Amino acid sequence: MSQAARTPAQKAAEIPLGQRLRDRRLALDLTLKDVADRAGLSVGFISQIERGIAVPSLTSLISVCKVLGAEVGDFLSQPRGDKPITRHHQRPVYAVGGNAISYERLSAAFPGNVLRSVIIHEPPGFRSEPMSHEGEEIYFILEGALTVEIDGDPNILEPGDSIHFPSTRTHVTWNHTTANTTILHTCTMDVFGDGLPSGTPETSMAVTRGHGRKSAPKPLKTKKVTKGKQS
Repeated sequence: MSQAARTPAQKAAEIPLGQRLRDRRLALDLTLKDVADRAGLSVGFISQIERGIAVPSLTSLISVCKVLGAEVGDFLSQPRGDKPITRHHQRPVYAVGGNAISYERLSAAFPGNVLRSVIIHEPPGFRSEPMSHEGEEIYFILEGALTVEIDGDPNILEPGDSIHFPSTRTHVTWNHTTANTTILHTCTMDVFGDGLPSGTPETSMAVTRGHGRKSAPKPLKTKKVTKGKQS
C-alpha cells in the first residue's frame, strides 16, 4: 500500500502505543500521577508504558483509556462479539502490543450484558502489574498453574481451581511455573469497549478448589409403593 493510500487509523497504528498514550495524556494536561492514581496503577508503570519499556495487560490498558477519555479501539484492535457462539478453531488470538500474554475473546456483546470473558495464555514467568479497578472478576485455571495475589496474599491455583474477588482490591497474577498457563477469565469491566457494566461489586473473595467442589446431587430414587389387600 502506498504512503498516500494509508488511512489515518493505519498511520496512527504505526506510532508506538506508549507514545500515543503519552500524547493523549499531555493533550489533556494530566500528569503521570494523575493517570496512575485514577487507573489504579503505579506512576512507575505508567512511565514505563509511555517509554516503551513495558506493555500493559488488557485490563491495564482499559483502565488507562478510561482515565484518558479514549476508546480502547483507538489503541487496540479486538475481535467483535457479534455472535453468541465461538468455535475453538476459529477464535483469533491477539495481544496488546508486543506483550507476551495473549487472549481469545469468548463473550458476546448485546444490550445490557455485564459479563466479559476471555481465555488468557500466560507464558512461563509472566507477572502482571499490581492494579485495582471497578467491578469483579473470576479466574478459572484450565491448564498449568497460577499465583493470584490479592492485597498481598498469594493464592496458588491449579487446574480446576478458581478465585472470585472484587477488582477494587489490588491484584497481581504470576505464572510461577516453567510451562504455559491457560486461564478462563470473566469480569464485569468493559475490556472490549462494548458498553459500561452495571451493578455494584461485593467486598468479599471466594476461592474454590477443583478437587473440593461437590458434584451435582444424584436424583433421588423413588420406591414403588404397592397397596396391601383390603380385607
